[in-house]
Amino acid sequence: MTSADKKLPQKSSKAAIDAFLEKVSSTPVTKSAGERGRLIFAMDATASREPTWDRACHIQGEMFKETAALGGLDIQLCYYRGFGEFKASQWLSSSDELLKRITSVSCRGGYTQIEKVLHHAIKQTKQKKVQALVFVGDCMEEDVDQVCQLAGELGMLGVPAFLFHEGAEPVAQRAFKQIARLTGGAYCSFDATSAGQLRDLLRAVAVYAAGGQSALQDFSKDRSEVVRKLTRQLGKD
Repeated sequence: MTSADKKLPQKSSKAAIDAFLEKVSSTPVTKSAGERGRLIFAMDATASREPTWDRACHIQGEMFKETAALGGLDIQLCYYRGFGEFKASQWLSSSDELLKRITSVSCRGGYTQIEKVLHHAIKQTKQKKVQALVFVGDCMEEDVDQVCQLAGELGMLGVPAFLFHEGAEPVAQRAFKQIARLTGGAYCSFDATSAGQLRDLLRAVAVYAAGGQSALQDFSKDRSEVVRKLTRQLGKD
């Protein structure tokens, strides 16, 4: 690690969290009245994430429990690992089924496959509109120009990508921020000390994708300050 790398923040600053929430609050949810929202949830399941995998899976599985009462969110779980292994579930409407699927995934060594995640999201939304892509990962080992080309295509289709970066690896940080910018989404980093904040932010994105502003307002009443701040920002629109 270089001295420059050591200066990178190990978790999101207040300004970074504020910027993330501001971006979520200004991202429109496009769906017809009465239509269920669709959200792709993609995970990096390579070996580098193994030390924090169990805790991260628990947080990630819980994020959709808040949307069950809305009756408005279908989730597709995607992950990559090993030697070119990329898998996507069918669309799920049960948070319990999603949690079961997430916790059954284990880490395997291999290179990142973010390009496949973006290809998949493009294909899915061309078949039927996807409201958002959420990605959780820690590194990026692919051609950044090719990945950004696909991110631009996804952005043209109106699918924002919300990227949650575990750690602060500088190549991934730059790439993830570019993907977020090109899709009209947002970037946020986290570490083991910010689990509660990550949980709230993930839940907020899921609730907003499912039900928009009114659903997020209801969700925020007894939640953390970061979620209440998001709701106040939405109220200003």
